[in-house]
Amino acid sequence: MSKIEKIDMITEGGKAAPTPAIAQKLGPLKINIGQVMSKVNDKTKAFSGMKVPVKLLIDVDTKEVNVEVGTPSTSELLKKELKLEKGSPARNKEKVTNAPIESIIKVARMKYDSMLVNDLKGAVNQVIGSCNSLGILVESLEPKDAVAEVNKGNYDKEIKEEKIEPSPEKLSKLKSELEKVQARLKEEQEKLKALEAAKEAAKPAAAPAEGEAKATEADKEATKPAAKPTKEERKK
Repeated sequence: MSKIEKIDMITEGGKAAPTPAIAQKLGPLKINIGQVMSKVNDKTKAFSGMKVPVKLLIDVDTKEVNVEVGTPSTSELLKKELKLEKGSPARNKEKVTNAPIESIIKVARMKYDSMLVNDLKGAVNQVIGSCNSLGILVESLEPKDAVAEVNKGNYDKEIKEEKIEPSPEKLSKLKSELEKVQARLKEEQEKLKALEAAKEAAKPAAAPAEGEAKATEADKEATKPAAKPTKEERKK
């Protein structure tokens, strides 16, 4: 059985470069370091601008090098792809962005190797599921509705072609539709607040506590005008 050497490294996507530690391990094995770095860059180019973990598995006998690329979480990849600093603090009340299916496909491609799915369509559905917790619309739809559209086959063409670049016109349209949704949600929240305020105002005044009631009766007694003396009392 061949001996396998393992080398762990962290590199920026598509910009791997040999380090002294890697050279010390690959050099004695007479493995072309440049070719290995090229292979790493090819595998990590989808993560441009992001640091990703990479594992090199080297067969000492055959000199074959397999590259395993780890990936950030789906949520982190979505935030990176959609240029978000964070998700929505209240996903049912506030939507942070409106993702095109192309961006979802791009993230699904990045995560595909680490997902338990049979095809890219399944990976797309998993990525859409992650949009829910972040308050992200997909093609102007709530994530559960977007998954239903994927399952109906409405995005089969884009998925089959692995389209990852939406047109500027499409992005502009999605932005406009997002603004409409945000305005609607804001209006709904304002109506709810007004309704709650009206309910509070309509509540009957609270009955006084027992002690307060007794004090009130005592106050009434104290403020009663003095009774007029009787005829007998006046004679005295």
